[in-house]
Amino acid sequence: MSRSSAQIERILVHGTSWVGDTVISLPALKHLRRIFPHAHLAYVARPWTAGLFAESDLIDELLIYQRRSFLSPLRQAKRLRQATFDLAVLFQNAFEAALIAALARIPTRIGYATDGRALLLTHPVRLPTWRAERHEVFYYLNLATEIERLLCARQSSPLSDGAALAPCLEVSPQRQARIRAILRERGMSISGPLVALCPGSTNSEAKRWPADRFAALGDRLIDELNAEIVLIGAPSEMEVAREVAAKMKHEPKILTGTLDIEQVTALLSIADLLVTNDTGPAHIGGALGKPTLVIFGPTDPTRTRPFSPTAEIVHHPPPCAPCHLRQCPIDHRCMTDITADEIFAKAFRILQRPLLESANGSQSKANIERNIHNDGPISNR
Repeated sequence: MSRSSAQIERILVHGTSWVGDTVISLPALKHLRRIFPHAHLAYVARPWTAGLFAESDLIDELLIYQRRSFLSPLRQAKRLRQATFDLAVLFQNAFEAALIAALARIPTRIGYATDGRALLLTHPVRLPTWRAERHEVFYYLNLATEIERLLCARQSSPLSDGAALAPCLEVSPQRQARIRAILRERGMSISGPLVALCPGSTNSEAKRWPADRFAALGDRLIDELNAEIVLIGAPSEMEVAREVAAKMKHEPKILTGTLDIEQVTALLSIADLLVTNDTGPAHIGGALGKPTLVIFGPTDPTRTRPFSPTAEIVHHPPPCAPCHLRQCPIDHRCMTDITADEIFAKAFRILQRPLLESANGSQSKANIERNIHNDGPISNR
């Protein structure tokens, strides 16, 4: 039996499986907190997304779920049943999320009517007709506003509130100090501009800008800006990180697979620039308010770009895009048309202000301005 908002004291939010989707859903989580300011809010995260909630004031409890066998949903449901939640909010679209909530006997279960799970939900919400045309941040916020309408008999307007729309992650000075210590332990001075490169993508090779382009970009950033280059990514992306490093004449610091998501978030919070494919760290960089260049190819930035004014998209879509294929069956032109010179020009403009302020000796203001002029026009196709 469903409960009214006054009866809801304990809320379970089943989060999404991917890092990027988790960041995109943060505004919806923030709105849930506004709707139920006094409720205990527990969040179910995957192990690889849990670190995003370090120091977060949006939740009261973090629960980790990983499907290790066909019995995992039953075991998770048993644990949740003992916790006696009043409301389950399913950001994840999968059938399994609704099954667990139903088996846990959570009396009010709300989520989108996807993946054949409508009968497991007390309040199945229709997919919005505009989903393919708007950013995914609106998709999750729409679910939160539907909960407000269904349980509170009111509906506010976070969709028109710019502050509410922007995903936000914060990193304390203490966490920043710890990541700086880790970088120094690994031989980095952190004296020049710190640039993070993310050349992988865990679920699609077609989303990867060529390794030789990342290598050329890294070398040029070192040669012309005295930047310190770190390669980041998941353990499964170690091969492409090594390929980038092997193609560089300078040696970058490979941190791929060596940092958890909490440490990656801390690292990006102190970085001067992130250059990345369309993958999780792109959304982290944007949510931290850090300068972020995101290279798009087979996917649609209209729906999945970082929802942040500090994130710039580089996208040269051919007629076949967006295809959303994981392997390109032809020439991968959506990515190969983007040159290292173009990305460097954009990176240079982002990093030039502190360089102009500190320019002296061999790197004078005149040299910097001449380099900018020699980069040529930037394509905005």
